[in-house]
Amino acid sequence: MNDKPRKTAQDFTALVDAVRRVHDECAAAVNRTVNTTLTLRNWVIGFYIVEYEMRGTDRAKYGEGVITALADALVIRGIPRCDRRELYRYRLFHLAYPQIVEALSPLLPLDSEIVRAASGQSSSVKDGPDTPFPIVESVPPQLTLSGRKLVESLSFTHFVELIEIEDPLKRAFYEIECIRGNWSVRALKRQIATLYYERSGLSMDKEKLADMAHSDRPSYYYPVHPVHPCQFPCLKIGNEHGYTGWTG
Repeated sequence: MNDKPRKTAQDFTALVDAVRRVHDECAAAVNRTVNTTLTLRNWVIGFYIVEYEMRGTDRAKYGEGVITALADALVIRGIPRCDRRELYRYRLFHLAYPQIVEALSPLLPLDSEIVRAASGQSSSVKDGPDTPFPIVESVPPQLTLSGRKLVESLSFTHFVELIEIEDPLKRAFYEIECIRGNWSVRALKRQIATLYYERSGLSMDKEKLADMAHSDRPSYYYPVHPVHPCQFPCLKIGNEHGYTGWTG
């Protein structure tokens, strides 16, 4: 008599677990799609800004004030997250990561002419009177991750932190480590603030860094051994904060 209710309860629990599991998986997939689409949207906005700076027929009318004028116009039209500061970020994002054009066609359908223009734009963008903003130094080819991998692995909030890093080698290091370690944005900020790149010693080993960038080997295959924190006394960090594996 007791077997049937117990069996029914077990089946119902399995049903609940199955529904919860499919919900969680689909919700995660939706979040990934939203994050990816937002990243691509911001990159394309950056593309449009740079393209206008290069070829806009009336660009001389706005000069260095083009982003301010654009932000004002977009606010009036109710376009979210397009204030002056964000537009500067989108422009910088586009220039720092030209390879993201690879991810446009399958993930964000656009006119093929736009994709072709974006593909060739990075090679033609140069500092000069027609481009009033500084150009981001590019990452060496051997350290460049594919646009698809970057977009699928990092959120735009990650990119906001990364584009602030002027040294392309240092930026590449944090891209690689962020993806390998599945870092949150908070973890990325913490590692940058505690000079993880400088402590790792990999700034002197570009070959190893390039191998890390394009290898499918697990993260433990490339242990990073930070130098002793005493070499960076301004950080005031040590073993009491849980740092281990010091060398020297």
